[in-house]
Amino acid sequence: MIRKPSIVAVVPAAGFGTRMNSAQPKQYLKIGHKTIIEHTLDKLLTCEAISRVIVAVSAKDPIFASLTVAQDSRVQQVIGGDNRADSVLAGLNYVADDEWALVHDAARPCITHEDIHKLIDQVFAVGRGGILAMPIFDTVKLASAAHQQVIDKTLDRNYLWAAATPQLFTASELKASLTKALTEHANITDEASAIEYCGGHPLLVLGRRDNLKVTRPEDLALATFYLAQQQIITLPTDKDKECE
Repeated sequence: MIRKPSIVAVVPAAGFGTRMNSAQPKQYLKIGHKTIIEHTLDKLLTCEAISRVIVAVSAKDPIFASLTVAQDSRVQQVIGGDNRADSVLAGLNYVADDEWALVHDAARPCITHEDIHKLIDQVFAVGRGGILAMPIFDTVKLASAAHQQVIDKTLDRNYLWAAATPQLFTASELKASLTKALTEHANITDEASAIEYCGGHPLLVLGRRDNLKVTRPEDLALATFYLAQQQIITLPTDKDKECE
């Protein structure tokens, strides 16, 4: 019997999310009766391919440890860094080099098991790390370097994809790439960009468009709708609203 590689989820959750215009970090905003990060972790913990989850939070975070999901024996809390790459690297310190690291945004609660398994299957089939992503269908304009509100040119969208998470790489490769990129002050926006900086070419795995990242206030309504469609939550009825 062939032994499947161990997969550990790493969830960077030390950021604040200033674009949400909220008094608290966006991962602690509620959708239904649970916070966004609880919905996200529930999805990861109920995926049989994932052995455990490491959550990197701010050193000043007073909330995460109080959540019920934080008491799960498969969840490990670590202190994150000032930016995403530092937080992911902090989590990777608790992942063995021969394990695979599946990095997922705390604010992507609508991820499905179907997409997680699709990513894992395609990555393992070729032995190369990869990410969930969606082709861009909108016309994309490149702003002028001199004037950010002036169009420089239109990009060819046939070659453009919107990167999402999870992103799956061997822990050893991701550790080395992030360390090198951070040491050399490279512009790292996600895990794949660190791999690319070091000469790698990750796979693009087609993901669902409802795997949105809650970034702005209007995203909450969309995430609520998508979770209701997945039967994760129940939308309030008019009668419920009358009783409030």
